[in-house]
Amino acid sequence: MSTVTERMTADRFLAIGDELPRFSQLIDGEVVVNEPSARHQDLAGYLYRRLADWADRQPGRGKAWLPLDVRLAEHQVYAPDVLWLAESHLPPRDAAHLVGPPDLVVGVRSASTWRYDLGTKKAVYERRGLPELWLVDSAADTVLVYRRSHPDAEEFDVALEVGASQTLASPLLPGFAVDVSELFDR
Repeated sequence: MSTVTERMTADRFLAIGDELPRFSQLIDGEVVVNEPSARHQDLAGYLYRRLADWADRQPGRGKAWLPLDVRLAEHQVYAPDVLWLAESHLPPRDAAHLVGPPDLVVGVRSASTWRYDLGTKKAVYERRGLPELWLVDSAADTVLVYRRSHPDAEEFDVALEVGASQTLASPLLPGFAVDVSELFDR
């Protein structure tokens, strides 16, 4: 006799949120706990501060957040390390989580979740219409960038590897730029 393991739904995951370990995500119906290191948090914090400062310098530039639950599908709730939403996509002020993808997601390499970041999560973000994804590879000191060349592109049709002495920038964020060497030399 075989047993069937029931996958957790996004609704259940979000309903029991405080009972879950910190840094939990729902990936394909399974709770996965991220185990961020000090370096992981430093890199995520630095990119968050840079994005938040950029957004705050001029009205209409949207908002950056540190991890916030993002419900993407029936069995998928992710908590990106950093996310940004354009002004036109901001949720209500007291929203407990987002429904659907933000405009930019930043994931920083963590031993417990990197394979998901490059696999399942990237694929789900792409299917759900995420405009741009940055995966910060702290082992290689590079940022993997996946984006759509235009809003109607069906998939990530631009893939870049941004390394030392290069600048991380995005068409979504006019005037925003981060020197990658500065990011990793912290």
